[in-house]
Amino acid sequence: MEGQIATKRARTKAAHLICGSKLLSVLGLVCCGYFAKVAASRINGAWRWSHDPWDIGTHLVWMVFMIGLISETRCWKERVFFALVLANFTCAFGMGLWTGASEPVVRETRLISAAAWAAAALVSLALMFSKAAAGRSPGDER
Repeated sequence: MEGQIATKRARTKAAHLICGSKLLSVLGLVCCGYFAKVAASRINGAWRWSHDPWDIGTHLVWMVFMIGLISETRCWKERVFFALVLANFTCAFGMGLWTGASEPVVRETRLISAAAWAAAALVSLALMFSKAAAGRSPGDER
């Protein structure tokens, strides 16, 4: 017992957080589809971005959460999904801070946001049919 040294195993990142999980994939599809519909419905309306401090703070919290999720997966499809969601929350955060944005800028930003939400919904649909390779990614050395 005296000559033995106990070492901690290095923490390994999960290869997949969503792949193969029907529930998480469906939730991503429904939520992103809903946000795409909401963003698209506001393109031609008189809808401005919310400048409420609580909304801006909420977007900031979601941005930090998405950065954390991107850093915790090694699956490129999941990284694309989280990056699209991060892009949307970053856009909402920026537009919430920008109180003097003109109507054309707001309309174009809503269009980009709707397209990004729709793309995230499609990636989530693809994740629904992806199989996690027993928790391993191709670069794993086990």
